[in-house]
Amino acid sequence: MALPQTHNLPLWKSNGLIITALLHAGPVEFLYYWFHRALHHHFLYSRYHSHHHSSIVTEPITSVVHPFAEHIVYFMLFTIPLLTTVFTGTASIASFAGYITFIDFMNNLGHCNFELIPKWLFSIFPPLKYLIYTPSFHSLHHTQFRTNYSLFMPLYDYVYGTMDKSTDTLYEASLKRPEESPDVVHLTHLTTPESIYHLRLGFASLASWPHSSKWYLRLLWPVTLFWSVIISGIYGHAFVLERITFKALKLQSWLVPRYNIQYIVQWQREALNTLIEEAILDAEVKGVKVLSLGLLNQGEEMNRNGELYIKRYPQLKIRLVDGSSLAVAVVLNSIPKGTTQVLLRGKLGKVACAIADALCESGIQVAILYKDEYEKLRLRLTTKSKSNLVISTSFTNQKIWLVGDRWTEEEQQKAPKGTLFIPFSQFPPKKLRKDCSYQATPAMIAPTSLISNMHSCENWLPRRVMSAWRIAGILHALEGWNMHECGNTMFDIDKVWQASLHHGFRPLTTLAAA
Repeated sequence: MALPQTHNLPLWKSNGLIITALLHAGPVEFLYYWFHRALHHHFLYSRYHSHHHSSIVTEPITSVVHPFAEHIVYFMLFTIPLLTTVFTGTASIASFAGYITFIDFMNNLGHCNFELIPKWLFSIFPPLKYLIYTPSFHSLHHTQFRTNYSLFMPLYDYVYGTMDKSTDTLYEASLKRPEESPDVVHLTHLTTPESIYHLRLGFASLASWPHSSKWYLRLLWPVTLFWSVIISGIYGHAFVLERITFKALKLQSWLVPRYNIQYIVQWQREALNTLIEEAILDAEVKGVKVLSLGLLNQGEEMNRNGELYIKRYPQLKIRLVDGSSLAVAVVLNSIPKGTTQVLLRGKLGKVACAIADALCESGIQVAILYKDEYEKLRLRLTTKSKSNLVISTSFTNQKIWLVGDRWTEEEQQKAPKGTLFIPFSQFPPKKLRKDCSYQATPAMIAPTSLISNMHSCENWLPRRVMSAWRIAGILHALEGWNMHECGNTMFDIDKVWQASLHHGFRPLTTLAAA
């Protein structure tokens, strides 16, 4: 840089931060206020500022829509604190980065057209209303034009009598939004710390693509760790992640702010079950008809596939769905026609047992690698065709593998060339073999009418694709099925499959190995 004072800036200097804050509150806010008022004089307004005010209903990008001449003036104003700290030797990386971030954040906040600053902040510290504006405060400037000129601090509007009289009324009215009552809720959770970036609340560009680890996200691990702590700390309960509509139904996805690793750790289960239980009871109060349990919010070890909550609250009007029946149906209909034998490998839970039962009943031989798993599965089969359940003597006898959790990488490497891996688990297997094919986890392509208002991918699934567990809740509401699908309860698999096709969901084609 040209200025020698900017070489080797320290990370932190408290006096520089204080000077930056004071200079912003004083000269910057004061000069901006009068410059802004001048821009509303008819001579300057018609030639310059009217361009910015062409957006009456603002959005964050509106904050930077200005003629070039205005940008130059704003740049000069915002450099006052920065250059002052440079020349006084009090500059630091923290003061520069913090001030620039503050300017951008507050600018976007004021134009977001959505009131999100809670009233309790002003109740705790009433003078705060002179020091920080709200989105509703600035929205009045874009509708009334001759009021609320301040940059970020309404103080100067109060001092010079340009505060809009309806500011407080609009602020309180904006906070009283009628709460939407959905028909169907899908309860999911975060997977990895990086998954926060793939939420619609994170980066829209990442949310529109299947979740996968990116090298540049790994470089952000300090920021990721910070936001992970913030999200887990602030959101002590499930919150709305996505709102979409389908036919006459209002659908929502709720997110439990916890990660896979927390579900795996046994001592966390009680706390997690409490979070899930609170979400179910909250949905019950809101009149939700169906709640589907996604990812690890269901499981035999966690809550007996949701049965725990039904036992605790037998009077629940809301119907809980674990989606097992549709997951089984999707897997069965993914097996190529003419198949006579498959290898079943993975955790022998509710879905795995139902798949084995249906295949044996239909005359397809189900091979198991290990004797203890064979004995366990044989006891759980309800079909009379148990003779179709066999122990495999080799890893290379079958080219159709149905795989779930606890399937090892060593076993995958032993599969014969050309094997088709069909997951029945919630999470996709790691693709280690380029000479084999992998299907997606149980899922279906959403109907066109549903696709039109889906703006993000569901975890690792492709765009416009929904997991079977999520679809199951939607079908439950559409068909008006008045019973839970939890615990050991399974619906008629063919009936569920036909219902999904009837409502426009389509089978997902095989995904080639990456």
